Amino acid sequence: MKYQGIKYIISAFFLGWVLTACNDNLEITPPSSIIPEDYLTEESQLDSYVINRYTALPNAGGGVGLDNNTDNEAGMNYSSSYTDGDWKVGETAGEWNFEDIYQLNYFLERVLVLHQNGEISGVKENIEHYIGEAYFLRAVAYYNKLVSLGDFPIVRHTFADDMQQLIEASKRMPRNEVARFIISDLDSAAVLMKATAPDGKKNRLYKDIAYLMKSRVALFEGTWLKYFKGTAFVPNGEGWPGATREYNRGYQYPSGSIDNEIKWFLEQAVDASDKVASKYQLTANTGVLMQGPNDANPYVEMFSALDMSGYEEILLWRDFDKGKNIVNNRAVDAGTTCTAIGLTRGLVQSYLMNDGLPYYTSSLYKGDNLSQDIVENRDDRIRLFLKQPGMINIWLNVGQGTHGVPVEPELPDIVNGVYTLRNNTGYVSRKYWYWDHLYCNNWQGETGVPIFRAAEAYLNYIEAYYECYGHLDSKADQYWKALRRRAHVDEDYTKTIQATDMQKEAEFDWAAYSAGNILSDATLFNIRRERRNEFLSEGFRSPDLKRWRSMDQLMTKKYHIEGFKLWNTDLPEKYAAAGYNLIYDQDPSSNVSSPSASDYLRPYEILKTNRAYEGYGWHMAHYLNPIAMQHFMITSTDDRDAYSDSPIYQNPYWPVKANYPAEK
Repeated sequence: MKYQGIKYIISAFFLGWVLTACNDNLEITPPSSIIPEDYLTEESQLDSYVINRYTALPNAGGGVGLDNNTDNEAGMNYSSSYTDGDWKVGETAGEWNFEDIYQLNYFLERVLVLHQNGEISGVKENIEHYIGEAYFLRAVAYYNKLVSLGDFPIVRHTFADDMQQLIEASKRMPRNEVARFIISDLDSAAVLMKATAPDGKKNRLYKDIAYLMKSRVALFEGTWLKYFKGTAFVPNGEGWPGATREYNRGYQYPSGSIDNEIKWFLEQAVDASDKVASKYQLTANTGVLMQGPNDANPYVEMFSALDMSGYEEILLWRDFDKGKNIVNNRAVDAGTTCTAIGLTRGLVQSYLMNDGLPYYTSSLYKGDNLSQDIVENRDDRIRLFLKQPGMINIWLNVGQGTHGVPVEPELPDIVNGVYTLRNNTGYVSRKYWYWDHLYCNNWQGETGVPIFRAAEAYLNYIEAYYECYGHLDSKADQYWKALRRRAHVDEDYTKTIQATDMQKEAEFDWAAYSAGNILSDATLFNIRRERRNEFLSEGFRSPDLKRWRSMDQLMTKKYHIEGFKLWNTDLPEKYAAAGYNLIYDQDPSSNVSSPSASDYLRPYEILKTNRAYEGYGWHMAHYLNPIAMQHFMITSTDDRDAYSDSPIYQNPYWPVKANYPAEK
């Protein structure tokens, strides 16, 4: 066992340098005749190496339902993050790995020396740009570790095949130090990368992407330190497991205190986000609900265009090409039921009415008995992107695609057992769908995938500035109004703030809480609301909820994931007339939740055997992932359960035992 463990950690740091082949310019394999000693000495080789790592960028693979397993979206299967005892410490694998980091360390370690010595042939500006891309990609790899694991080893180099060196390199650095390291890499990337995308199409990284990513990282860490202050999840907090290792004892924050550290990160976020937000305009929204070939709406089209290079707001996107076998399935998934990942009632009701008021105070609200009613007179970000009965989805080359629903059915199929056909909550997102059936063939999709867009910089600035200074400046005011104006919502956000009832918001929105308490600051909540609404199904919700510490309340009061209103409407009669047999309270035959539980469809409360039947709960440990036992075993000579001589320590409230759940 010990020998196998040693071999594993060595392989983690010394992953082979040969890259995976692919036909497009994003993934090129070095010729097999080239040996490592001769490689990375030409500009084209640097280009090939870094472009191969682009698939690790956020959401670069496409997909839909990116907010699944939060209060925004719900798939057919419940998440073990919210049930009791189902998420357990693994025996092997997990997030504790260094494969991506090794690849980039190998590149930087070798190329920096070669470049300094003038041993790389090519144009200097291009060589430095590729080095900048490597710094950026290493920052992304480390950011993923920061979000999932917190404290993590800072590894800048590759290592010799020496077990003692590898164990020494496994020391976990405090999370804020990891975040500072990421920001340092992004600063290097910004200095080295070109001011505009080298390919002219924004399929390559450039300087402003580094600033945007820097604002994301700094905002994440600044707010994490603020909301977890004093807990085991931050350095020197009560019970911080880092203090159990000698190398972290007596730790001092670089800025002198955690409060200074919070301020430093938030100021970094403000500065970096403004560099981007002040430069790029948002894509215009015509308000047109696209229903045919004569309809156009740049804001809607931006999310699924074949070529996204013409959209100023899209800073980076991934191109796909069926001819080169570079494909996604986004148009198929978005054109059907988003792989049974539905929007929640909480998300839909979070959107403001056009007058800028919450639904519960606005005279424009028409109720939620019908999907058409719930989005009428509402924020365009839900009106344009929520599928409605009878809606025309496909109008070009109808019949020439294998998937995609040309016309949305009058009744959502809420009982189908096939995940590609089931409308799990009754609410389905239309974002990312495409209207040409030729592009809806299974796993032959070519629609583009946006990776970074300028709207994030607007939101990062607003939140970071308010969190840092307790008020909004003229730039935050400008950016917030621009987002609301694009959504066709009254620009006066103070009206919204004054009308916000935090008790009502707390019924559906986890972000109405931090540390188990309902926010008393309605301005801060509405900043969070704006972020939730703008980033519909873009993958931001889970990390946002974690950094805000917005799940503590679930430890004392379960949350019931709900979809559309089913009972006390005319829908049951319509379903019966259409031949659907809605069954409840008859396990194991039930296919919908009971009206005695709620008027609203509860996808995880149909069968009593469902582990989430009583609602979603939480454990403090779940804010971070556990580290698998394998990694303690191979860095320890002590075979007892504690593995106290390992430099690795477990994350808060997770045991150092495989197949055991969280302790708190």
